[in-house]
Amino acid sequence: MATENITTSKDLIAQSIDFTERFTGSISTLLQAMNVTRMQPMAVGSQIKIYKSEVSKADGNVAEGEVIPLSKVTKKLADTKELVYKKYRKQTTAESIQSAGFGPAVNDTDSKLLRAIQGDIKKDFFDFVQTGTTKTDGSDFKKAAAHALGQLTIKWEDDDVQSVLFANPLDFYDYLGDSDITTQTAFGLTYIQNYLGFNAIILTGAIKQGTIAATASQNLNYAYAAMNGSLSQAFNLTTDETGLIGVVHNALTENASYETMSLTSGVLFPERLDGIVVATIGEASASK
Repeated sequence: MATENITTSKDLIAQSIDFTERFTGSISTLLQAMNVTRMQPMAVGSQIKIYKSEVSKADGNVAEGEVIPLSKVTKKLADTKELVYKKYRKQTTAESIQSAGFGPAVNDTDSKLLRAIQGDIKKDFFDFVQTGTTKTDGSDFKKAAAHALGQLTIKWEDDDVQSVLFANPLDFYDYLGDSDITTQTAFGLTYIQNYLGFNAIILTGAIKQGTIAATASQNLNYAYAAMNGSLSQAFNLTTDETGLIGVVHNALTENASYETMSLTSGVLFPERLDGIVVATIGEASASK
């Protein structure tokens, strides 16, 4: 007869499944909210290229019969990111497990690790978002958002645009005042759907206060190297069918602790920097 309340291999797998489902579920919800449909499995080491367009516009004042000079639009490489493994590891001590119980102790520290992983992905993405090369402004939040949406419509006028706005919560709630609004959460972010003309508004402290950024969902991609397959076998990783993240839990006798190790390689990125409109709140409302 097995010892009562002993932690078995099934418990370890259950913890890994829970971790995997929480990560995959939260990022899938966020991508759906932003209407991101391009999830691209790629090999680790792949180069992710981000472009911008530069326009050299010739003088349009041409005399009758004269040769019209050429204007030129050049697509230039703005940045390159390499898809790499991101590796995370943490330990829960025997004392913590004894004090709180196995499930609560491990889940609590797993949640902190999960937030750290999400934080890395969000930081990389929002750092890029704020370097968008199309600029505008507005005297207040609503006008800045309206000008950004107008610029976005021009930029993507040949596409059926699903618009996404990224804003600092302090700016948004300052504008909102006492009004009631329904918000949802995903991937540690608050979002609102179908508001101020945008299909989704994402609120995050990663966006500088006084600044908003908008883009089309067609401009957003999620690239990742699948964690299932040979890698999963080598490290006994638990993944789901997408392979967005791999997790393994192990008991360590050398220091009486319980270890969580996670591997992921997801990168959320814009394809075109000029496809992102960055608006400043509180300046003269003249598009640049």
